[in-house]
Amino acid sequence: MSQDLAGFAEATCGTKPTAVTRFAGGDISGASLIEFADGSKVVGKTGPVVAVEARMLEAMGASTAPVPKVIGFDERNLLIEHLPSDGMLAGKTWVSLTQALDGLHSLRGDAYGWQEDYALRQVIVENGITENWPKFWGERRLLCHVPHIAADLGRRIEELAGRLPDMLPASPTPSLLHGDLWGGNVLVSGERISGLIDPCAYYGDREVDVASLTVLDTPTPDFFDALDLESGWRNRLPVYRLWMWLLHVRLFGESYRPAVERELAALGF
Repeated sequence: MSQDLAGFAEATCGTKPTAVTRFAGGDISGASLIEFADGSKVVGKTGPVVAVEARMLEAMGASTAPVPKVIGFDERNLLIEHLPSDGMLAGKTWVSLTQALDGLHSLRGDAYGWQEDYALRQVIVENGITENWPKFWGERRLLCHVPHIAADLGRRIEELAGRLPDMLPASPTPSLLHGDLWGGNVLVSGERISGLIDPCAYYGDREVDVASLTVLDTPTPDFFDALDLESGWRNRLPVYRLWMWLLHVRLFGESYRPAVERELAALGF
C-alpha cells in the first residue's frame, strides 16, 4: 500500500517522499503521513472509495468549517492537506466545534442524501436522494441493516422505522453533514478545532452530527447550548445514534448489540 501511495504522491507533488508512515488507529479509514525532503507533509489514503471521500471533502471545503484541502486523488489514492493536531476535544474546544459545525451546516441542499453511495469497510452507506426525511432515515440508515443483523433485533428496527413519521420532522433543513462525527474525526490544535476529517457526508438533519458526538464522546452543556437546537432534540438523539451503533455491530461484532437494545428501549421499542 505504502509503495503505491508513495508513487502517487511523487507523481502528484513532483518530488519523491522520504517517508510514508501509517497513523495509529484508523480501524475503518486508515491514513498515512507522507514526508518530503523539504520538510513538507501531506496525508495520504488508499482504498476503493477515496474518490468519493475527496468529493465530500471538496464540498465541505466550500464552508467556513476547517477541512483539509484535497491535493489530488484518483480512484485508488487520495492526498490531503496535513493539519495540526496537538490538542484534545475537551473544555473550550467543544464551543469551537459548534462554530465549525455552524459553518458546515450552513451549506444547504435541495433534498436529503448524496449524489453517490459510500462505504465503511464492507458496509455500504446508501445515500439515494429523497425529499422525505423520515423516509430517508428509515430506509437508508436503519432498515438497510436488517438483513445483516439478528432477526429479533431486525424486527424491532422495522417496528421503529414504521413510526418514524411520528418521531422525526418531515422536512428539517437539509444541512451538509459530516455524517460520521466523533472525537477521532475531529482534529484539535490548542483550544481550537483544526480539522474535520474522514467524512461520510450527505445532506440531512443537523441533529445527526450532534447525536453522533454523543455515541463515544461527552459534549459539555455549553456545546448543546451554543447550537440552539430545535425543541425535542434530546428525544430524537437515540433515533440518530442507532445508525452508528448498528454500524458497530456490523463492523465489530455482537458486543455492540446491548447499545442498540438500549437505544431501542429508550424509544419504547
